[in-house]
Amino acid sequence: KSGLDPGGAWHAWGMACLKAGNLSSAREKFNRCLKPPMDLNQLNHGSRLVQDVIQYLESTVKPLLIADDDYFATLRELEATLRTRSLSLEMMCEGKIQHNSYYQECLFYLHSYGTNLAIISFYMRHDCMREALLHLLNKESPSEVFIEGIFIPSYESGKLHMLENLLETIDPGLESWGVYLIAACKYLQRKNYYHILYELQQFMKDHVRAAMTCIRFFTHGAKSYTELGGKQTWLLKIKDHLKVYLQEVSRSSGRKKMAFTFRKKMSAADVSRHINTVDLQMEVTKFLHRCESSGTSQMTGSSLPTLFGNNNMKMDVACKVMLEGKNIEEGFGIAFRVLQDFQLEATEVYSKVAKQLVKQQKYGEIRQLLKCVSESGVAAKNDGDNIILNCLNEFKNIPAEDLDNLIQDMDSDENKIQAYVMCNKLRSAYLVSVRQEKSRAVQLVQHVRQLAENSGDDVVKAICTQWL
Repeated sequence: KSGLDPGGAWHAWGMACLKAGNLSSAREKFNRCLKPPMDLNQLNHGSRLVQDVIQYLESTVKPLLIADDDYFATLRELEATLRTRSLSLEMMCEGKIQHNSYYQECLFYLHSYGTNLAIISFYMRHDCMREALLHLLNKESPSEVFIEGIFIPSYESGKLHMLENLLETIDPGLESWGVYLIAACKYLQRKNYYHILYELQQFMKDHVRAAMTCIRFFTHGAKSYTELGGKQTWLLKIKDHLKVYLQEVSRSSGRKKMAFTFRKKMSAADVSRHINTVDLQMEVTKFLHRCESSGTSQMTGSSLPTLFGNNNMKMDVACKVMLEGKNIEEGFGIAFRVLQDFQLEATEVYSKVAKQLVKQQKYGEIRQLLKCVSESGVAAKNDGDNIILNCLNEFKNIPAEDLDNLIQDMDSDENKIQAYVMCNKLRSAYLVSVRQEKSRAVQLVQHVRQLAENSGDDVVKAICTQWL
């Protein structure tokens, strides 16, 4: 008469029936006020009313019905059990759920009015993980339901191995679980749970991604190559994963279709290249570890460069190897291989090293660097000259004798003149200029005279004028 919503009354009546143990009557009352969710895959446990019913039923579990005690079962409970059994529940959990009418009642309400997450969570609460997984598969629930309902509870309660075993039992190839497993990996990565991630990737036999996780274990948080020296087992694990992947690829290449659809793929050439990178990183690690241990190490950078970074970081590795040995020659071989393997801009790296050597006032080492570069066999004609010019550009205060030695080491007279001009040694620039072919010499001397005039160097200006 008053137009109020009768739902609350039906719910209260239903709860009263439940508490009185009248299960079938409770169903009838709840049928008037409970509705199935619009979206079965929503990430919640359904309406508050349904949750109240389940909560009450779970808290009022009667003792298990054992064969001898069957006559204690009231007719109403038997009737409810039979009716629930006749529901087309896809799977039955061994043990107490199967034999207890109150658990059956929970399943009735969950299947009628609950979300998939609520059903799965119920199974997980009562140690029926297999049923939870089968329900997930049968309903083709999205991966968020798997993460929330099954995966997080499994690893939080230390049952990850049990989950892995069940996944494999239900589908030995793991294909039907691919979407869920990849989602679990992404979730773990977001949470920075790399140890669980690595364990899961090994279970998935996803060797390429497992190798990538090992790279993170190797590089993350290390402040020195002494630390990296102690983490070299991760490099061996990276190699192992990549080698196993190569074997699997070669085995499956004979078959028409590669079975591993959700595992990360990579061409054999790329895998081989990565294995070479790992080998080279091992050499770099051993070398720099030894340098740091013997105290020859000079450089202290904010981040530690490895060959697993971008090209700039790889160039930093090459510089570090050359600068941290006893002398340039000691580390040049490894640095040269880094430059060659990754096709890096060699002149840029050599110039960087030379500038560091100027800062450290190791002018003799610069000459050794130039010697190594010219003997490497792949240096262009002017590479050595460009390295010196780059240095002079930045440092005008190199001692006179060392400066002369460096400029004398240059191949091209034109570059020597340029270097002398840069350092304001106009007399030396004039002396090299006059040795050139006549017409070119005239141009050069005129240029030097102009510079002398601009800088007020009357002596050099007079010499140039006289020669011209």
